[in-house]
Amino acid sequence: ESSISDMSKASQERYSQPLYSLFFFYCFLICFKSFHNTSVMQLIGQIMSHMHAAIFILVSRHQGLFLCLYPNFDIKHKTTSRIFIFCFFFPLCLPDAGPPPTAPFDHRIVTPKPHQIATYYTINRDEVLGGGRFGQVYKCLENSSGLTLAAKIIKAKSQKEKEVVRNEIQVMNQLNHANLIQLYAAFESRNDIILVMEYVEGGELFDRIIDENYNLTELDTVLFIRQICEGLQYMHKNYILHLDLKPENILCVSRATNKIKIIDFGLARRYKPREKLRVNFGTPEFLAPEVINYEFVSFPTDMWSLGVITYMLLSGLSPFLGDDDNETLNNILACQWNFEEEEFGDISDEAKDFITRLLVKSKSWRMSATESLRHGWLSDPSLHYRLNQKVIRGPSFQKATFDHSISQALCSRFLL
Repeated sequence: ESSISDMSKASQERYSQPLYSLFFFYCFLICFKSFHNTSVMQLIGQIMSHMHAAIFILVSRHQGLFLCLYPNFDIKHKTTSRIFIFCFFFPLCLPDAGPPPTAPFDHRIVTPKPHQIATYYTINRDEVLGGGRFGQVYKCLENSSGLTLAAKIIKAKSQKEKEVVRNEIQVMNQLNHANLIQLYAAFESRNDIILVMEYVEGGELFDRIIDENYNLTELDTVLFIRQICEGLQYMHKNYILHLDLKPENILCVSRATNKIKIIDFGLARRYKPREKLRVNFGTPEFLAPEVINYEFVSFPTDMWSLGVITYMLLSGLSPFLGDDDNETLNNILACQWNFEEEEFGDISDEAKDFITRLLVKSKSWRMSATESLRHGWLSDPSLHYRLNQKVIRGPSFQKATFDHSISQALCSRFLL
């Protein structure tokens, strides 16, 4: 009787032939096409007489495909002279599809301290991470632990300005999700309030996209948008509206992955259904019609902004951008937009349908975050398989469109 090592060697020689490799790949494609819509695990046995082997295939819509080979299967007696099982796994899920890393500290309830921040942290003012109308963000270190963090210095002299920042702190105290930036500490002085937050090193999402060395695929956009939806879903389940969702407020965790985190909750509001909420702030290109009309806002208001971001990621164009702010706002109120033939020529119908279900003037007809996550564009593995290597925009196109659109977007930030 053959030794185990001899049998293993013989089996390896037998199934290392190109024919068998092609056969396994063929089985994978057939089963993928047949069962990608199956929502439960299914076990399918096929006996290949010419191979004298039994192949069992296990398919899971969200996990992948397992192919197990029992060598030297005797069909007549349903026995095998080999006890070896060769298993092959073909992942059907999205690459880089898991959640981003959590913050390097536990979620905490933060209360502003009336102390000097220099007692506890060293702020490197030479490393500016970002900034806006409310202040600048710098890299900083916690003196006691050496933990790298981000310090957002917000100018707040009046009591009204301080209340705005305190609201941001209260909102962040309620948010504990991997796709939402986490608050670590806060310090209040006479002229400013400093928020010490989780640090991520990847920079703004749109900075990456306009990088000359970055080629964007539709699948990349799926990964980005799905994570934004997951963050919004968590916020909305906790009755919090972001109300300032835009490319500036989406950070990449690192330059090597597609993980993102939503930031800047300075304009976020606690949503109470019985209390009709109106707001009069925002960035023109990303405002929902109800904000411009000073009507009641709710969860769909954030979803409109998500639709605009999706459109921009896929095309490099801003759907409502006019020659000035007034024209932009009028375009939004008229809900005048279309899929430019050149920019959307290679974009999937599912992506277009996704946008169409978000950029709806009547907020009651827009998809929710949960419905968006169930949409085929974000959830169908067979579609993702087709989109995997399809580059929708290269560096030359980015330079021609993104720089123009984003520069206008950044210059037009305002309070209505």
